[in-house]
Amino acid sequence: MIKPYIICHMVTSIDGKVTGEFLSKPSCEAATDVYYELNREYNKNSANGFICGRVTMEGSFTGGWYPDLMEYEPYNSFDDFIPDNLSGFYAVSFDPKGKLGWKSDKIIDEDPGYGGAQIVEVLTEKVDLRYLSYLRSMNIPYIFAGETEIDVKVSLEKLYTLFNITALLLEGGSIVNGYFEREGVIDELSLVIAPIIADAEDKPLFMESSVSDFKLNEIKKYDNGVIYLNYKQQSEGL
Repeated sequence: MIKPYIICHMVTSIDGKVTGEFLSKPSCEAATDVYYELNREYNKNSANGFICGRVTMEGSFTGGWYPDLMEYEPYNSFDDFIPDNLSGFYAVSFDPKGKLGWKSDKIIDEDPGYGGAQIVEVLTEKVDLRYLSYLRSMNIPYIFAGETEIDVKVSLEKLYTLFNITALLLEGGSIVNGYFEREGVIDELSLVIAPIIADAEDKPLFMESSVSDFKLNEIKKYDNGVIYLNYKQQSEGL
């Protein structure tokens, strides 16, 4: 299929968790620093941006704000919206029902790995039609990739063909990461391992994963017990 090259880039605990209170512990600070450093390198050298799910985007960028949709008329079409003058560096939001509130068409953040990224909403037809009018008023591009659930392969093909996106960092939570893993569209794993065990209730790298093979490409040891592991997708027959 035609799609961007997908690099799943995450901080994990020793036991493979990616969300939870362990991320705020002092013993995880060095791993987080390495993660952001690598994020900036990827976006500078190869990636056209990053993908996150609704929960991650809300926690990192929107803070739970949401527009008053009573101010907008329904936009009665499920056509994709691609405005002119796109930035070429993208923050792709998997937001099936359109629950994120943006105050700008670009990510506002001091980190060059995120700041200035053009927001792209990936939606399903379960979205409130007034939300489409809101996005258009903000000049925020959006694409449809499914009726009730996001079709990962459809979304990736549209991101490639409509936006000329050739590589993206997948930095979503367990659910979004799991969508990509089950569809077999992850080309590379970039994992920064923090020297800490997470809580039993914390979320894994992939929610509801399936069996897939990867080949170890690189191991690097950093100070403070941080390990970096890079894997490439294992081709069939190798």
